[in-house]
Amino acid sequence: MSRTELVRCPACSVMNRVDVDERVRGRRAVCGRCKRPLTASATPVPVTDATFGAEVEQSALPVVVDMWAAWCGPCRTLEPVVAELAEAMAGRLRFAKLNVDENPATAARFNVRSLPTLLVLQGGREIDRIVGAQPKAEIARRLQRHVA
Repeated sequence: MSRTELVRCPACSVMNRVDVDERVRGRRAVCGRCKRPLTASATPVPVTDATFGAEVEQSALPVVVDMWAAWCGPCRTLEPVVAELAEAMAGRLRFAKLNVDENPATAARFNVRSLPTLLVLQGGREIDRIVGAQPKAEIARRLQRHVA
C-alpha cells in the first residue's frame, strides 16, 4: 500500500494528494488544477538515513529537519508546534522528521547532541540550528529568515 500526503499548491492553494513513495523515487508531483510543480509538503515528511538525500539535500526549498526521539518529552511537546509551522509555511519551507535512535548516521553527521534539535538546511548544508524546546513564536521568528 502506498503512502500519501496532502500538499498545498504554492501557486493556487489547492490541496493535492501526493504519493510519498513516488516522490522518494524522484518523480515530481504537479498540481491537479494548475499543473505547476508541488514543491513542499504541508506536513513534516518522515525521513531516514536512506531517504535523507532525496528528501532533504535535493530539495529546492530550505528544509527544517526535526531531530527527535520517542523517549524525549520535549520532542513530543514540540511535535504539534512543528506540524503547525509546516502547515503555515508550506510552499516556502519544507519540514522533515528524523528519529535519531533509528537513524544514527545522519544524527552523527550533523553532530546532534541534544534533543529536540531543528536543523535548517539548504542544498544539504546547515544554515541554522535551534536546540531545545522553544516557544512557537521564537521558532517562527528564526525560520522567517530562511523563507524562500
